[in-house]
Amino acid sequence: MKVLVTGAAGFIGSHLSEWLLADGSTVIGVDNFDEFYDPNVKRSNIENCLTNNNFQLIEADIRDSAVMDETIASGFDIIVHLAARAGVRPSIANPVLYADVNINGTMVLLETAKKHKINKFILASSSSVYGNNKKVPFSEDDNVDFPISPYAATKKACELICHTYHHLYNIDMTCLRYFTVYGPRQRPDLAIHKFARLIEQDKPIPVFGDGSMMRDFTYIDDIIDGTEAAMRNCSGFNIYNLGESRPISVDDLIIEIEKALGKKAVRQYLPPQPGDVERTYADVTKAVEELGYNPSTQIQDGLKKFTNWLRN
Repeated sequence: MKVLVTGAAGFIGSHLSEWLLADGSTVIGVDNFDEFYDPNVKRSNIENCLTNNNFQLIEADIRDSAVMDETIASGFDIIVHLAARAGVRPSIANPVLYADVNINGTMVLLETAKKHKINKFILASSSSVYGNNKKVPFSEDDNVDFPISPYAATKKACELICHTYHHLYNIDMTCLRYFTVYGPRQRPDLAIHKFARLIEQDKPIPVFGDGSMMRDFTYIDDIIDGTEAAMRNCSGFNIYNLGESRPISVDDLIIEIEKALGKKAVRQYLPPQPGDVERTYADVTKAVEELGYNPSTQIQDGLKKFTNWLRN
């Protein structure tokens, strides 16, 4: 199988690329090494892939239609589109950039896929599309017309655009709503990585709100298993939640990180941040029944693996 992976040097993209290469696929990875966080971190992520003859890295922006056209013209069995400007809070500070990268970048890829008759497309969406949904757990059938951050709104927009291209051009489309992914190589600005690093440095960790905010933390291996299953079963138009379906509060998460590190945290409670949802909680019934998705990593086990990676 020949796969185009956008955002290939990122957290999820590098893990997926490694998995595909180990499975014998040919992978063309696209990444622009944006300075949202240290590009050297992303270059480290992709080091193992670069030693594999079945991997090629193209340093380019997904909005560059000429480069995307030249790249996709070589033909692919499937495109896995992971590249995006990520983060709820930064999207509030720079919404125009988020719309440009996430929406226009996706449009460039879809137009190029249409032109070169690439008939299977996976989109990385986000649990943030659910906003402050009062019904839990969150189901793919729930109304997601009320995002509370520009980032979430761009992800909802991308899902709608994917449905449009499926309807008009019969491209098989699968949108995956990822729920708070963590594990080795997690972005340094995300909670688990940030908290663990600050605890290791004996520095206070910022807790926005009263610590009761809940997240459905999902280990990277479970996300990769679900993504791979979605690639194998990409047919028609579908949306799937990929989460662990075991939400935990921020306060309880900190306790578990303390156990994994064997060190106590110093908490610094701060006002809630605009755009942060109160909780995420995935109903994964559809993914279990249709993809064979089986999230199995308990938070305690995942944190042990993450902290071992962080210290090494």
